[in-house]
Amino acid sequence: MATLEIDCPVCAEVLELTDADRADLVVGDVIVCDSCNAEMEVTRNGAGEDFELELLGILTVCPNCGEEFDVTDDMLAAAPTVEGADGTVVSVVACPHCRAQIELEFEETD
Repeated sequence: MATLEIDCPVCAEVLELTDADRADLVVGDVIVCDSCNAEMEVTRNGAGEDFELELLGILTVCPNCGEEFDVTDDMLAAAPTVEGADGTVVSVVACPHCRAQIELEFEETD
């Protein structure tokens, strides 16, 4: 049985999809990375390696209220960035549940 390996665009964890897994997927289905909880939508599922995913958002938990929510590209584009005391640059997003301001730090992956 063939296995298609795809790198998560957020954490670079390898996602393995067997032929059986892919047979159950249709365009529009969402796959969640087990490592970082990034959500990706299936945008193409053809034969062989004709397969594409689009990043939808990263599931995170609000440290204030404990509710889960997706951090989307649109949220990040609108989010202000600030420099922390240690010099790191963080994005500030609001929890959609309790409106707490949450600082998110992202690491660059190669």
